Amino acid sequence: MLCIVTLGLASCKKETVVQSSNTILTVVKDIPTTAWALSSDNKTYSAEISVPEIDQFHIDNEGTLVYISYNNGASYIALPFVYNIDAFSYEVYRGGVAIDVQSADSQLQPRRPTSTVRVKIVLVGNDL
Repeated sequence: MLCIVTLGLASCKKETVVQSSNTILTVVKDIPTTAWALSSDNKTYSAEISVPEIDQFHIDNEGTLVYISYNNGASYIALPFVYNIDAFSYEVYRGGVAIDVQSADSQLQPRRPTSTVRVKIVLVGNDL
């Protein structure tokens, strides 16, 4: 009986097939210091970046990665992150991405970036 069970289990084979036809689209944009707008409650600086490839299907089913560079693209930091009390995050919406800067200490007003910021947006999807 043990031999039959052993042969039966050994002959079972679980097979997982993953077919990936993902495509990647990278968008690089510079945000000038004048593009940052302060919210009416003085708690968030935001800059919006137009990315027409982001549609509702992308929002519902695909992925968006955002990176920020303060040295003209020599290096990038993935969002979200906190640096020197400023918290950087992003929101993806149909037609674009908004980059937000908020104070990690709610008692302070966030600081507007003082130089041009380069942003890299990576869209990962099936049919970009």
